[in-house]
Amino acid sequence: MNDRIILASASPRRKELLQQIGLTFDIIPSKAPEVVLPGETPEEHVVRLSIDKAREVAERDNVEGRWFIGSDTIVLCQQQILGKPTDDNHAAEMLRMLSGVQHRVLSGYAILDRKTGAQRAEAVSTQVRFRELTETEIARYIASGEPADKAGSYAIQGLGVCFVAGIEGSYTNVVGLPLCRLTLALKELGVPLPI
Repeated sequence: MNDRIILASASPRRKELLQQIGLTFDIIPSKAPEVVLPGETPEEHVVRLSIDKAREVAERDNVEGRWFIGSDTIVLCQQQILGKPTDDNHAAEMLRMLSGVQHRVLSGYAILDRKTGAQRAEAVSTQVRFRELTETEIARYIASGEPADKAGSYAIQGLGVCFVAGIEGSYTNVVGLPLCRLTLALKELGVPLPI
């Protein structure tokens, strides 16, 4: 077994965040199904999916590596989970819902150490407040293509930042990985980090 770090996600945002902290890793996207189970809280949901994603890749016989990172992000507005939009109309519906209100972004992460069997997983919450959006702004934003594969139909690290009036908590959590919490967990599991 080698000491490779594997990111079990195809998300370009998560890739950029891990590169930002100087981590050397490989990407093997997970095929774990992303379903909501009846009765689970949003926090339980993102943690379970993060664990499922990391475990699905770690359990593949043909994959070398020691540490496996899985993650899942959702937007929670008025007690409703907003995932990725199914089409432009769905994206517009979500953006209207977020307009002028505060919502929560929850990112779960899981790190599995294949060598020791140790695991770290948690959900981190960030409060985000949108200003009022006009129908023209919503239409133009959707036309940009940015909302297409984003939870809640927006990207804080892209054009969507123009809608954000305030944020309380971890910025990187909204992008897709709570780096402060994640790096502490990586250190606890013995992953060598630059800082």
